[in-house]
Amino acid sequence: MKFFSLLVFIAALMISGAGTGICQEENELMEQVGNGAINWTSGLIRAVGVGAPPEQYYGKPEARPMALRAAKMDAYRNILEVIQGVRIESSTTVKNFMMADDSISAQVSGMVRGAQVAKQEYMSDGTVEVTLEMNLKGGFAQLVLPQDIKQVEPIKSSSASSSAKSNPKSEPTAYTGLVVDARGLDAKPAMSPRVLDENGQEVYGAAFVSREYAVQQGMSGYSKNVDSAAKNQRVTANPLIVKAIKTEGPGKTDLVINNTEASSLRGAHENLSFLKQCKVIIVVD
Repeated sequence: MKFFSLLVFIAALMISGAGTGICQEENELMEQVGNGAINWTSGLIRAVGVGAPPEQYYGKPEARPMALRAAKMDAYRNILEVIQGVRIESSTTVKNFMMADDSISAQVSGMVRGAQVAKQEYMSDGTVEVTLEMNLKGGFAQLVLPQDIKQVEPIKSSSASSSAKSNPKSEPTAYTGLVVDARGLDAKPAMSPRVLDENGQEVYGAAFVSREYAVQQGMSGYSKNVDSAAKNQRVTANPLIVKAIKTEGPGKTDLVINNTEASSLRGAHENLSFLKQCKVIIVVD
């Protein structure tokens, strides 16, 4: 009986884990580009390549390694195409960035050659399928993020904040993160998004973040579900959830929120601390 109960318990765990995985996948923001995709939630790019040996080598020992080599070359071409389509800012893609500077182009191409093989499959017809994976964070982010994203010194409490603490009624709410609901606006993800108020003043952007955080975890997380975003560890226990009212810029990556919510965000120095650490998630369709 104990053994049967244990089996039931293990089965329940497996079903629960599978369900969680499905839920996570549904909330992940995927953008298809050519023969690959950008996962804006995980910050990973994937691309698939297919290769076949020359016809005269079918059935020979050299066939498989030749097909694998061809598949990898195809996958490298495809992942470069995907990377070039990544939006850095509203008006800039990685392709624009590469075209403007030959040294940047060479460095991006070098990073592509360093992409990791996530999967390789040998098909019954002799072809090989290779999946490459590359991270948008870390070295790639360090290379392409705008140079005006600097290291930000620790944010200290101002005298105004101190006086507010002595008068609890006037103390603004301190939040632990920001969730921007941009569904229904055809908003697009980017590596360096901005949040603006109705007057066009920046509420969140390059000037607010410390480069180390932007490089390590991205300036913003992305999700397709508000509830999931609000429970994400990135924004921790008490995020401010705001509704974007429109997009700005040609790439539709910058978001406008109303002035009242912008004031709530600016109201406490603690909020500047979480903005510095990029504790922001944007929810898009």
